[in-house]
Formats: sequence, structure tokens, C-alpha cells
Amino acid sequence: MKLPFTLSLIVVSFVGLGQNGGGDTRALFKYQIKKATQPIVLDGAIGIEEWGQHLPITNFFNHWPSDVGQAQNQTEVKLTYDDQNLYLLAKCYDKESRIIQSLVRDSDDDYWGSDNFSFVLDPVNTKQSGFFFGVTAGGAETEGNLTIEGSQTWLSENWDNKWASKTAQYEEYWLVEMAIPFKTLRYNANQTTWGINFIRGDKQNNEYTTWTQFPVNFNGVSLNYMGSMEWDKSPEKAKGAFILNPYVTSSSVRDFEDENQSEAELNSDLGGEVKIALTSSLNLDLTLFPDFSNADVDQQVTNITRFNIFLPEQRNFFLENNDIFSSFGTYDIKPFFSRRIGINDGDAVPIDFGGRLTGNISPTLRVGVMNVQTRQTDEFAAQNYSVGAFQQRVLKRSVVKGLFINRQATSNTEELEYSRNAGLEFSYISDSGRLNTTFMYHTSLTPENYKDTHFYGLEGSYTSKRIRTGWTFNVVGDNYITELGINPRLENTNAETEETVRLGYTYINQWFRYITFVEDENKKLNSHGLRTWYNLYLNPDGTLNETQNNLGYDFQFRNTARMIWLTRYRKVNLLFPTSLIGDDFTPIPIADYSFLWSELYYDSDERKTFVWNTSLAYGQFFNGTRLGAMVQGSFRLRPWGSFGLTYDFNDIQLAEGFGKDKIHLVRFNGDISFSNKLFMRNVLQYNTQGDNFSAFSRLQWRYSPMSDIFLIFNENHDTQGLGIKNRSLVLKVTYWL
Repeated sequence: MKLPFTLSLIVVSFVGLGQNGGGDTRALFKYQIKKATQPIVLDGAIGIEEWGQHLPITNFFNHWPSDVGQAQNQTEVKLTYDDQNLYLLAKCYDKESRIIQSLVRDSDDDYWGSDNFSFVLDPVNTKQSGFFFGVTAGGAETEGNLTIEGSQTWLSENWDNKWASKTAQYEEYWLVEMAIPFKTLRYNANQTTWGINFIRGDKQNNEYTTWTQFPVNFNGVSLNYMGSMEWDKSPEKAKGAFILNPYVTSSSVRDFEDENQSEAELNSDLGGEVKIALTSSLNLDLTLFPDFSNADVDQQVTNITRFNIFLPEQRNFFLENNDIFSSFGTYDIKPFFSRRIGINDGDAVPIDFGGRLTGNISPTLRVGVMNVQTRQTDEFAAQNYSVGAFQQRVLKRSVVKGLFINRQATSNTEELEYSRNAGLEFSYISDSGRLNTTFMYHTSLTPENYKDTHFYGLEGSYTSKRIRTGWTFNVVGDNYITELGINPRLENTNAETEETVRLGYTYINQWFRYITFVEDENKKLNSHGLRTWYNLYLNPDGTLNETQNNLGYDFQFRNTARMIWLTRYRKVNLLFPTSLIGDDFTPIPIADYSFLWSELYYDSDERKTFVWNTSLAYGQFFNGTRLGAMVQGSFRLRPWGSFGLTYDFNDIQLAEGFGKDKIHLVRFNGDISFSNKLFMRNVLQYNTQGDNFSAFSRLQWRYSPMSDIFLIFNENHDTQGLGIKNRSLVLKVTYWL
């Protein structure tokens, strides 16, 4: 009875919410850019001869927490260009009460926690992808790609490229100047109109303002609500679009658990990347013997679910323009996940070479092709990975997408010789972006020629200022195998026989949220609202696998603090004996379980010198109980240092005879920014569930734009006697030619 009822809700939502409108901000907000007649120097000063002839953008509108009226602290922006660069000058008015959390570049929390100015561009002018460049009042830079997921624009800050900025502090305002080389961007050489917007973060007042005015239910970086920059003469194809980024490393590595290794191994490696702009909007990336030793350390987590978890990608080669490959599937099923390449069970597998071709081959067609070859090791066969994808824009904003994946063994192996996946999706996005729905069909192929290799369904959402709702309907076959993707619920482990059984399922989800915005001038709250969501998993024969009903309430305070209350009720038809807290305990048996669970979260005012957040959760857990508590504190010596400590505790008490366990996770972060070119990151993590105590330290000196020297130390111990597992010390030098 539940399946037809939920499907009817999805249909009603799709039909009933399809009627919506929206203004064309690219037609309403325009800026005429003119070529510079004087050389532009980034010096944090307004040179009359440099900038005097260029008209300013003067009226910024409120965007968050209110999308009504003009900003109380205004911003003036000017743009110009020469043969090499696009230039920007922004004058950010305030009352000299600026918050600068850190000087570290590419730090998401520190950037958005500080007073900042962001410049977003859609050079191809298709509302499908774009670029982001941002600077804090203290001069900390960040850059990223803009991508579409559903109807929302999301920022991926892992993209890294060459550009420059300069900031300066004055009594009633602060200045930022930017110089963005044309060869950093991808654009059509004959394109006379670009999509652009500007986002000002006024952290003291906890406000964000934008050049264009659009609804608060869309991110400030929204590709759909940009203005237009009209060129007096379209920029030519960037010259010198061949970029070489070599590296050299010297390392000392010792595995203390390997009895055959009595001393550290000393190694030196050489490799690098080449970036070639085949056209102004199509880029070829090549890498030879890539080295990812400078990637950030994975953040340890506690996992007490029945399924594997997946840590995010950290490697730059796989992150740039990755959305064209990774945007397929739904929230918990991803046909392609790049971390499956070059990493096996947490161990790095050497990559010999890789290549990626990404970009637009026409104003409406975006493509991506990637090929990566891994090396044969004692544990793993050599593999070749090929991925191809396209995005064809249809109607005004809708997209037809296709994906093909091939994993092919290139040396002898007892594992599967190959594994292939293919999929086709259609994403409908309304003109305003309020309504979106994606219809998808995917399949897999392996040498066994299994049946039931399908994954199909739909996912969508509708969003207005106060009402947000969404729906998902997935059908997964028993043998939809995604070796290069994420499909955690497919494989079920029988803890008694240690067999792994693939079991398909049908997943139905519907969620709803209502937000109340507080307009009172003396308000303590910016907004508050109710949310609820429902998850249903059915077995292939239509019987219940799992259901979860959720209810929550959110409070967003004016002072940036936040509080969330959640209650969940789950029913699980457990089909296999399952170990929840380790193999040392008796698995919980096959049975029907139902349990109630409540959680409370609180985040303090992030503008303070000392910031803290905490959560407390308690409830039933299968045949027992679970208590969860987390406390996190961070002390900032702004802007040069931030020191934080996190303690995550779980006390699981299963029924008599099935075990009990106390899981401790402790993490220390110490980030020091000696300047906006020299940074040090330190992380200590103690995880009893993973039996690992690790120490990570990385010193980075950006001695020239996009050129760095890294010194990285990493060490791992067990948590029982703190016996050492492994240790490494790496010196890495990169240079941007």
C-alpha cells in the first residue's frame, strides 16, 4: 500500500508545482566592459588614471538572510581588461569592524567565516558551469568551479589555477583588486556576452549581498541569476595556453608492520602535469606519474551503519571539472566516483599516466573523456580506466546526459577481467530553477553476463522562499555492479558465514521543509522551520526492507549560531546476521527491529574568538541502546592561528550476549598562517574503532603563483599500545611554467 501512495505524492508534486516563473536577471543587470587604456597594477589603491574612465556597479541587493531591499553596507565594482587579463576592482564599504579568520588560502570555513568578496563567471554563457574567485579582507584567496546539481548551483573549491589579487584596509572600506588571466578561463573566443555576478560577505552583520536581486532559496553563486558582462570587443583566444606543472619529490617511508623492511626506504620521483587549451573552451589535461602526497589527510569518522562509507576525493587531478563525470545518479547511488581509481581498500595504487579532455565543443554541448593507467603491484593487477560523458543542453535549461565507464585489467588477474557501466539521464529544469526532475537509466556489464543489471528511477525537487520539497524513486537490480561508483546498500554481509550477498532494492524518499523568516528589526532569529522526510526500502519481492520516518526543527540565529532538533523512527527487517560493533561480538540475529532515536545539535557564534559546537543523541538501537555525544571547540588567534579539539563518543549497549562497546574519536587541528603565502597544517586523530592514532603535518610555501614547496610528515600507530605502524616524510616541489 505504501508504494502506490508515495508514487502518487511524487506525481502530484511534479504536476502541481510545475507552474512557476522567474525574472531574467541577465537581461536586467548589464555591465559594459571596456579595454584598459592604462596598465593596471595590483597595489590595493584606486589609481585615477587606471580606473577613472570605467563606470562602477554601485547598487548591491540583500540576498541572505533577507532578499528584500538594498544592502546597508554597499559595494562598488569596476571591470576592465587588456590582452592578457580580466581585471576587477571592488570597494567594500563598512564601519571598519572586519572579521578575518585566517590568512590560509583554499580554506572553506575560514573564507566564508570572514569578510569576503567573490566574483563568479559563466564565460560560455550557457548557465551550465562557471568559475569562482574569492578574496577575504585579509587577502586569503580561494577559487573553484561552479556546477549544476538539480536546479541549484554548487561550488567545488578544489579547483586550483593561476590568478592574482591584492587587498588593502581603509577606515570606511576595504579594497580588493583581481587579475584573472584569460588562459585560466574557458570561453568562446567570439562570445560577446558573459554571465557574471558578485557576492559580498559582510560577516559582522551576518549578511550576504549580491549585484543581481533574486530569491533567497537559491545560492548566491547561482548560474541562473547572474547578470551580463557585455564586451566592447570579444576577447581573443588566450595566447600561451600551454602550461607545464612539473614536480619533484624526495621521500623517506617505512612500514614497521612489514618484517622484511628493517629501515626506511629513500625514494626520489619526478612527474608533472600539462594543461593544453585546444580551443578557448576545451582543455586537455595530461599527467605522468602523478603524486598526491600533498593532499589533505582524510578526516576520520565513526561508522556504526551496516554499510561502507565513502570519504571525499582529495586529489586535484580528479577534481577539476569532475562534475561532468560525477553528476550522474542520486544522493546515495553514484555510477562514477573518482576515488575508486588509484586507491584500493585505503591503499594507494601507483598511477603511471592519465589524461582528461573536458569543456564545451559548442555552446550547448559539453564533453568529458578521461583515461588513467595504474601500475601492477604485488597485491593488485594493472588496470586501465576509461570514462566518457556528455551534457547536451535542450529547451532553455534542461540537459540530456550520457555516461560510459570501462575498467579493464591490463595484466594477469584472478579478479574480474573488466567491468563496464553505461547510463543516460534527462534533467528537466524550469526557467526559474524552482522545479527540477531527473529521469535516469543505467546498466552494468561484467564477463558473467548477469541479469538484473539495471538501475533506473527519478529524483527531483521544488523550492520556493518558504517551501522546499523533493522526491526520489530508485529501482536497483541485484547485479547493478558499480566498481567505479558508490552503491553501498547492494552488498550485504552475512556475519556468520562471511558471505557477501548482492540484493537489489526499491528506494522511495520524499522530503518537505517549511521555513519562517523573521522580519522583526530586533530579532534574535533569522529563520526557523519544520522539516520532515521519509525513507522506504523494499526488497525485490516488494516486502519491507527498511523504513525511516524523520521529523526536525531548525533555528538560524542572527548571530550566526544554529540549533537543530531531530527525531527518527526506524523499522528494519534484517535479512542477514549482522555485526554492528565488530567481529569480536555475536552478530545480531535475523529479525524485525523498530527503534526511536533523538538528536540535538548546537553551533555557537562563529564570529567569536572561541567557537564551539556540540551534539547529543540517545535512543534505541536494534536490540539495544545507543548514546552519542560530540563536543568541538576552536580557539582562534586571528588571523594567524586556529586550534581546535573534537571529541566524538558513542556508547552502544546491545542486548545481553550481543556485546557492548564504547567508541572514542579524538581529533586535534592546528592551522597556522605565517602569511598568505606560508601555511602549516597539523592534524592528530585517535580512533578506537579503526584502531589508529595518526599524526599529520604539512608545511606549504607558495613561493610563486601556483608554485609550491611542501614538507609533509605522516605517522600512524595502533590505539592499544601505541605501537608504530608506518612513518613517512616527503619533500615536494612544484613549479608552474
